[in-house]
Amino acid sequence: MDLSVLWFCLIGVLFCGFFFLEGFDYGSGILLPFVGKNDVERRVIFNAIGPFWDGNEVWMLTAGGAIFAAFPHWYATLFSGFYLALFLLLLALVLRGVAFEFRSKDDNPTWRAFWDWALWFGSLLPALLWGVAVANLLRGVPIDANMQFVGNFFSLLSPFTVVTGIAFVCLFTYHGALFLSMRTQGEIQQRVQNLIPRLGLATIVTVVAMAALMLLETDILGKFISIVALVLAAVALIASYVMASARRYGRAFVATALTIVFAVATVFTGLFPRVMVSSLDPAWSLTVYNASSSVTTLTIMTIVAVIFVPIVLAYQIWTYWVFRKPVDIKDLEY
Repeated sequence: MDLSVLWFCLIGVLFCGFFFLEGFDYGSGILLPFVGKNDVERRVIFNAIGPFWDGNEVWMLTAGGAIFAAFPHWYATLFSGFYLALFLLLLALVLRGVAFEFRSKDDNPTWRAFWDWALWFGSLLPALLWGVAVANLLRGVPIDANMQFVGNFFSLLSPFTVVTGIAFVCLFTYHGALFLSMRTQGEIQQRVQNLIPRLGLATIVTVVAMAALMLLETDILGKFISIVALVLAAVALIASYVMASARRYGRAFVATALTIVFAVATVFTGLFPRVMVSSLDPAWSLTVYNASSSVTTLTIMTIVAVIFVPIVLAYQIWTYWVFRKPVDIKDLEY
């Protein structure tokens, strides 16, 4: 396989892992003010995702680094065109990370309430912006013959991109609710489980709307493999809703994970060999060939990935194993 194609596939795998892991992380943060009714209950939710959130974000950082090294033209055009959106994303993620560390530094209710809402905002905004960014990759953005973005922030907004952003928020919130249903106990768990049917239904409705607009505004469903991936994502989402309705939350969580994986597969198979679509002229689109680094760079990256990716996977699996038990209020005695 051509190394540029290989790295396009590997970046797709990294985004599968990121959206699957950080998806329930974002979803849990979005649900924090609504299922945690007091300071102690919100602390339980913080502890439920506390051991995992920073490890989950490694997938995003690795994906961004891989794009920078393997496809520098893609990275340059993406970050210059989506600059304001990515700045807001970074600001929200910084605020979110600080919330985990600062919340317990003061007993003042106002202080803790501020960081609770900071976590909520730092979870909601990235989920929304990731949906908008993915939709723009599919729909196309104004890129000229020199691989330069020639639009503005409002070029990124359309009914399709906004609906996709909302669909991402709903899917991640539903995914997070299923995660919390397994990671919490008592009244918190009951509140989450009461929300799951409504969240699942909202996710199905918004995802169907997103798919309909995708069919109208993009060409990614012109490939058989993309259609298959999309159908599998839909089947997994419906299966998740059915299993959640039967109170089989563990299986429903696995099904939403598969929904996310197949959805990312739909995006990457539909884009290939493009990495960014030009809405001005299809010939000006960035591809895995005209946007990639040299063979030497890709070869070195492949060697490094073979060595270090298994190490990252090993420590992350170990973390999930160590903190596998549900969090309860009695665990906050310290």
